[in-house]
Amino acid sequence: MTHSIPRRDDTVDYRKLLLSDTPMVDVRAPVEFKKGSVPGALNLPLMSDSERETVGIAYKTDGQDVAIETGHSLVQGAVKEARVAAWAAFAAEHPEGYLFCMRGGLRSQISQRWMVEAGASYPLVTGGYKALRRFLIEETERLVEALRFVIVAGRTGAGKTDFLGAVPNALDLEGLANHRGSSFGRRVRGQPTQINFENRMSVDLMKLEAAFDCPIFIEDESRRIGIVEVPLVLATKMECAPAILIEEPLKDRVEIIHRDYVVGLAADYEAAFGQEAHKEHGAFLLAALQRIKKRLGGARYADVAALMQEALQIQEKTGSDEAHKAWIETLLTEYYDPMYEYQLGNHERDLLFVGSRAEALHWAPSVLPD
Repeated sequence: MTHSIPRRDDTVDYRKLLLSDTPMVDVRAPVEFKKGSVPGALNLPLMSDSERETVGIAYKTDGQDVAIETGHSLVQGAVKEARVAAWAAFAAEHPEGYLFCMRGGLRSQISQRWMVEAGASYPLVTGGYKALRRFLIEETERLVEALRFVIVAGRTGAGKTDFLGAVPNALDLEGLANHRGSSFGRRVRGQPTQINFENRMSVDLMKLEAAFDCPIFIEDESRRIGIVEVPLVLATKMECAPAILIEEPLKDRVEIIHRDYVVGLAADYEAAFGQEAHKEHGAFLLAALQRIKKRLGGARYADVAALMQEALQIQEKTGSDEAHKAWIETLLTEYYDPMYEYQLGNHERDLLFVGSRAEALHWAPSVLPD
C-alpha cells in the first residue's frame, strides 16, 4: 500500500525543527540511536546493527560500491518492504515531519528514494544528526551566556522541585536527568545517556529563551546528577548566579521526602515489579543508605539502617508506611542538614529572597516581565 505525500524541501532550519517538536525519523542503526538522538525522534532504521556492521566491513575491505551492493543484498524483499512501510506510515501520520541519518548522506538518501518510490515523498534534515548535535552544543553555549539564572536553594526536602514545577520559567535538571540528585535519587526507569540529557537540556533552554525575557529558575545542583553531568559551561554559570533560599519546617520536609521516596517510589516499583515491588523497593533504600555509610559513620549508619529495616518490616506486615518517617527525620537532622550548613558556609551567593515555598511562589512572578 502506498501513501501519497506532497513533496516538501529538505531543511537546514534546525531551530524551527526543535522548537516546534517536529516529528522526525532517525534511520540510523539502533546502536547509534541508543547513544543519543534529538528529543522526540523515532528510530526506524534502514539497517539493523548486524547489517550495518556487515556493510561497514565491506566498505573498509572493498570500498563504497561493494558496501552499497552489500547493503542492498541485505535489505531487500520482505525486509525492505516492511521498513519502507514503517516510514510511509510515519509520514502519513506526521506529514509535517522529516527524516535523517548520521550526516545526511547515503542512508537518508536511500531511505528517501525508497519512500518516493512508495508514493511517500519525505524531506531530509540536511547534515543529519551530526549537524543537529553540533547545533545543540553551540546553542547550549550561546544560551548559557545569554540567559540569566536564579538558583533555587534550600535544605533537602524543602520542596525545590515542587517550586520549579509551579513556575513557568524554570529548567528542571533533575527531571531531565530522571534522577533526584542524591544517593537516594535513582529512579526505576533509569537515566538518559549523557548525550540525550544534553540535547534535551539544550532544547528546553531554547524554548525558555523563546518564551521568557526574564531570569530562569534552576535548582542548586552539584555538577553530577546520577550518571550524567551538567555541562561545564552551565555549571560554571550556576556557581556565580544569585539565589533564592526556600526554608521549610523539619516536619514538612519529612513529609515531602516520605511522599517522594517512600509513597511515590513505591508506586513506581509496583508498576515495574508487581508482587516483588516491596522487596525491590526495600533493597533500593538499603543500598542507597549503604552508599553513604562511610560519610555517615558506623554508629549513625547502624541506627538509621535499623530504623529503615523496622519500617520496611512494619510496612510488609501492616501495609502502613508511616514508620519510614523516623529514619527520614534522623537522616535529615544528622546527615543532610549538617552537610547543607557546611556547603552553605563555603559558598557565598547573592540572596534575592528567603522564605517558605508558598512565599517564594508569591514572590516569583516579580522576576517576570510586565
